[in-house]
Amino acid sequence: MHDAPAFTAVLFGLRGCLVETANDVSAPAPGALAMLADLHSQQVPCIWLDEPGTGGSLTRVLPSWLPGHSTPSLPWPAPNACWQALMQLNSAKLDGSVLVSGDPRLLESALKAGLWTIGLAACSPSCEASAKHWQAMTAQAQQANRGKATLELFKLGAHSVIDHLEALQPCLADIAQRRRKGEKP
Repeated sequence: MHDAPAFTAVLFGLRGCLVETANDVSAPAPGALAMLADLHSQQVPCIWLDEPGTGGSLTRVLPSWLPGHSTPSLPWPAPNACWQALMQLNSAKLDGSVLVSGDPRLLESALKAGLWTIGLAACSPSCEASAKHWQAMTAQAQQANRGKATLELFKLGAHSVIDHLEALQPCLADIAQRRRKGEKP
């Protein structure tokens, strides 16, 4: 991503995307802290989004510099939450903004707002299962659920779909390449 056009902002879903919860214990999603640190070192503004009333213990596992937005004026899939989050970041423009989430309603909000979208298959409703239940599934069942989630997220209109945050940098590089070619969300 270093030679790509700078991204205006990267917005993330909070629950399931940046933070996972199991047995009432919150932890950063695999790859979340390293990816956030990389974006921060590149001075790419980032923010998490969630519905009202979220935060608290969930956000304690995230870097203190990462702001959040959890007070949409209209419920998802209205685009207002994405626009308000960008305003909170003092973003000068919409172009180059990306939302990463597995929540179909939040992805739809971002699509309506005019953002690029990256769906996270592993945290979409098709793959939503407790860690214990997920680990008890056969590899074939896990793959089938991820495949179903990927198709559902593409059908929704996501510009890209990845399995997990550890695959985000190559996906952002792909979107940067698409932007260089003049593609718009």
